[in-house]
Amino acid sequence: MAEELFERRPLARFTEQAYLDYAMYVILDRALPHIGDGLKPVQRRIVYAMSELGLGANAKPKKSARAIGDVIGKFHPHGEVACYEAMVLMAQPFSFRYPIVDGQGNWGSSDDPKSFAAMRYTEARLTAFADLLLREVDQGTVDWVPNFDATLEEPRVLPARVPAVLLNGATGIAVGMATDIPPHNLREVVAACVHLIDHPEASVADLCRHLPGPDFPTAAEIVTSAEDLLALYQAGAGSLRMRARWQQEDNFIVITALPYQSSPARVLEQIAQQYTAKKLPWLEDFRDESDHSNPCRLVLALKGVRAEVEPLLLHLFATTDLERSYRVNLNMVGLDGLPQQKDLRTLLSEWLVFRKQTVRRRLAHRLEKVHTRLHLLDGYLIAFLNIDEVIRIIRGEDEPAPVLMARFGLTAAQTEAILELRLRHLARLEEFRIRTEQAELAAERDALLADLADPARIAQCVRRELSEDAERHGDARRSPLVSRAAAQALDESALVTVEPVTVILSEKGWVRAAKGHDIEPRELTYRSGDAYAAAARGRSNQAAVFIDSTGRCYTLPAHSLPSARGLGEPLAGRLTPPAGAHFHGVLLGPEDSLWVLATDAGHGFIARLGDLISRNRAGKAVLTVPAGARVLPPVPLPAVAADSAWLAIASADGRLALVALTELPQLARGRGVRLMLGRGEAERVVDLVVVPAGQSLRAWAGGRHVTLKPADLEAYCCERGRRGTRLPRGYQKVERLELPAPAA
Repeated sequence: MAEELFERRPLARFTEQAYLDYAMYVILDRALPHIGDGLKPVQRRIVYAMSELGLGANAKPKKSARAIGDVIGKFHPHGEVACYEAMVLMAQPFSFRYPIVDGQGNWGSSDDPKSFAAMRYTEARLTAFADLLLREVDQGTVDWVPNFDATLEEPRVLPARVPAVLLNGATGIAVGMATDIPPHNLREVVAACVHLIDHPEASVADLCRHLPGPDFPTAAEIVTSAEDLLALYQAGAGSLRMRARWQQEDNFIVITALPYQSSPARVLEQIAQQYTAKKLPWLEDFRDESDHSNPCRLVLALKGVRAEVEPLLLHLFATTDLERSYRVNLNMVGLDGLPQQKDLRTLLSEWLVFRKQTVRRRLAHRLEKVHTRLHLLDGYLIAFLNIDEVIRIIRGEDEPAPVLMARFGLTAAQTEAILELRLRHLARLEEFRIRTEQAELAAERDALLADLADPARIAQCVRRELSEDAERHGDARRSPLVSRAAAQALDESALVTVEPVTVILSEKGWVRAAKGHDIEPRELTYRSGDAYAAAARGRSNQAAVFIDSTGRCYTLPAHSLPSARGLGEPLAGRLTPPAGAHFHGVLLGPEDSLWVLATDAGHGFIARLGDLISRNRAGKAVLTVPAGARVLPPVPLPAVAADSAWLAIASADGRLALVALTELPQLARGRGVRLMLGRGEAERVVDLVVVPAGQSLRAWAGGRHVTLKPADLEAYCCERGRRGTRLPRGYQKVERLELPAPAA
């Protein structure tokens, strides 16, 4: 039977293993940086390939396509576009705190980081900072692994001399985990490392005295409190906020620095959207005046010298990218090759272990070189002391190497070095040079042996080199740390122009708003088959509440209603009332204003307007409507003492009752109490009106009206729940009640 050339495995086990392999590849070889050099694999390969091309900080730049070609051809067999984008990111000073690539050409802008030119148009070389990653790569400090096709070798991790994982940060999404490491200041990070070397038991709080927070490429403020930053570093995760910096110049607000990765064009677009929607009443104009000398200068022109700057800015901070939050997750691949979220102390301690191992390997490599050189110098010295004999053997023997080794006790390496000497090195002065070099190397050997034997000396070497690198490559903090409270967006009503408005509701449920209170709603033009139903007067920054035939209340901002210059628009387009419901009234005013809600069945109560407001399109149930009853238009209570006003109630059979307002309860919802006793359809309530003490009342019937003076109204005063008293003959088919206009 032929041997099977394939393996049989259950599909579930195969897919599980395949996915786990893929997940580990994404985590370890793509998305997360290594704690040692702070680089992802693609970034590490780009830096190493450019160094192999001789593209150092002092070299002449080469086409980016040349470098990317080497990267994907030798070390990283993936898409050239993704590889080039990784290279661009390392070259953008607004993306990396300490750029690693020095680019020439169009490498994008803070407005649009993706606007960089194609790699065939740009040139690149490494920056001086990249030397901190590469300087010791050929000094026996790294492990070398085969590349993807095993034809070349590449470093597993670069021997970084500083904690680059914190300096430029990293962002990546793996399978089941992510990393969000913010950038930091080199001098502050080194100060924290030095403190940890001097005080191994230091806490995160001790380290945060030297490393108080991230330091982004932008000069915007970090407004997260010191306590929150400390908690972030203690947990290895959290969030922080950045806020734009600004200054006031006469009647202008000038934004001089934006948060990290905020686009000026995007900020102006967000402001323009609110400006168009008339949500920025204090703003007259806005523009971008950024140029070469002012990389960030956004100008906001205020409307009038008395414009409120602080509320406007706090609103813009809360609603635009002038303030942004950033997630922090100190997740990386550790020295054990496993991903882990680390607090600040663990991170720096582990990196110092990596750095001490690197320094130890560098010193051991140098010691090996010194031993090798001393060994060769011993052979050279023997040769110079016996120069005539050495020359005779070389001239007379066909194979001089074995003879020299036997004659002078030389090793193969010493013999080979002697045979490769040039004649000009056989001068008498060379012996002095050999002995001088031997003495220098012997002293260096002793120092290296002492360093390798004493961990404290290794630590001091790391400390000294960190301080030197920080002095050479460090700079001042760019992002100030200023603790500020979180910005709050202003209520929409506070962002509109406050002016008197009249909201008009038609019988068919169409609504509109007219400027001013002097308009007569009944005289407006309505759609064919439609007519006036109700109106309310208030301010444009107040909420208009509508009540339907089922007793539900709905809310819309008054300033958002269509203008009364047209016929309005149907409320059903903005709200979702129950099927078959239609709107009966509108309420408008301060939230603490009081209104009488009632049905024609004779029940009602007093309600506070703020209790009726609902943010739901479907509204909220407020007034209980008995079967067959109809909701009456809400009646506002004027600003008078409750014990001196009356509620006038008219029924369909011509009766009028004046009930003291003190007899009505104030409720948030319900049916209320009986206001007027009615018997059948003929005695249903037709209208309500609040009558202040000393006011007259006018009753309309069939186009005629009768005015009842205060003395006449005394006959109609009664307790609630009574049938009331009949109106004079001829006005017993009353249609509506109103208060006469005051005499001019």
